[in-house]
Amino acid sequence: MRPIFVTAIDTGIGKTVVSAILVERLKADYWKPIQSGDLDNSDTQTVKRLVTNPATVFHPEAYRLTQPFSPHKSAELDGISIDLNNIKVPETPNQLVIEGAGGLMVPLNDKHFIIDLIQKFEAEVVLVVRHYLGSINHTLLSLSILQQRGIPVSSIVILGENDLYSEKAIRNFAGDIKFETIPLTDHVDRAFILRHC
Repeated sequence: MRPIFVTAIDTGIGKTVVSAILVERLKADYWKPIQSGDLDNSDTQTVKRLVTNPATVFHPEAYRLTQPFSPHKSAELDGISIDLNNIKVPETPNQLVIEGAGGLMVPLNDKHFIIDLIQKFEAEVVLVVRHYLGSINHTLLSLSILQQRGIPVSSIVILGENDLYSEKAIRNFAGDIKFETIPLTDHVDRAFILRHC
């Protein structure tokens, strides 16, 4: 089984919510390789609170950075450097959902980006999209670089209100990639996650 890597076209789009839905739907394991900031309320802890199935194992982060910035900046402020050789996919017989940080070209150090992690893990991508002015460009650029790298995209998840014009433009480029739309809500809880499994 290829791991599923949840990434997005921007930061704050909803990767954690989509990760929780996938983990619950598949009864998969969850792993966030790099957590930047908010260590007392990390994405791993958030997904733990949202998931109800007893099968999921939550694997510890490879890097826990104290500052709430891009991983390369957070690491430098913490006096360390992120080394891809130190980030190893957890061994599990279960399906694994991996949550990224920000988008594909978020830097990890002076040479590597989130997309390099995806390639290293031989993962397939779930791309999380939210419609806003500029989101078509961000989505097509993301799909384009994934295509150039030969990284498979299993689905595009539109989080929030749909825009038929934006979706049509994305579908025309995306070809046979599966689409899913999940409505936004002010209150994401276990009931919300279960409704969308």
